[in-house]
Amino acid sequence: MSRVILDSTLTCPHCGHAKTERMPTDACQWFYECEACHALLKPKPGDCCVFCSYGSVKCPPIQQEKSCCARS
Repeated sequence: MSRVILDSTLTCPHCGHAKTERMPTDACQWFYECEACHALLKPKPGDCCVFCSYGSVKCPPIQQEKSCCARS
């Protein structure tokens, strides 16, 4: 089993600002406010969280090939 990566760099699709954040391991993060332009990021259709949509690394459950909390 490969090691789960907990840090992911979120890149704002509106202004391009990037910031590395620690991903939660016990919950999905559905919203993220860009600290540069203050846009509220939400997951793209079909993604479970903002890290899966805008991050450099998918969230921990997806990395482990498990179901994420927003998936059925």
